[in-house]
Amino acid sequence: MAVVLRKLFGIGKLPDDLRAAVTAEGIIHLAEYVAVTRHFSGKVPGLRSAGSVSSYSGSLVFTSQRVLATLSSVPKLAGRVIDQRWDAPQSGAVTADISETGLRINVDVGRVDPRCSGHLSLHYKDTLSQEVLDRLPRRTLSYDVPPEFVFRAVGVPYHP
Repeated sequence: MAVVLRKLFGIGKLPDDLRAAVTAEGIIHLAEYVAVTRHFSGKVPGLRSAGSVSSYSGSLVFTSQRVLATLSSVPKLAGRVIDQRWDAPQSGAVTADISETGLRINVDVGRVDPRCSGHLSLHYKDTLSQEVLDRLPRRTLSYDVPPEFVFRAVGVPYHP
């Protein structure tokens, strides 16, 4: 029933402006209404967790130029979790691993913001064929995110 409601209200749908952009880049794989599981264990100012788990919905796109994944919790609004070019420098506190079970993003929150500690992960549960995996330029990416990324992901207001 939850999937039907998400589709009815558009929670997890790729916004039209992003769809136009990725279409122009050459889509390798596009999936909407993807189940996303968020795990957080650690502390940020305003929250301490021994292991919280939350479920969301989002979109996952691989183009010839980049990886794009969004996360939605309300209709017609999707935040970018990853928007990384394949040829970008590969370093940072975040790693993204692509496999046959989807996309898994792991964040060392202490490296993102020294006021924080712990681990944050997001798993986009989407079955990827070997054909899709073979077309990707790489299966692992590393990049940095701003501190507010961690705060938004765990549901705490960001205060610099």
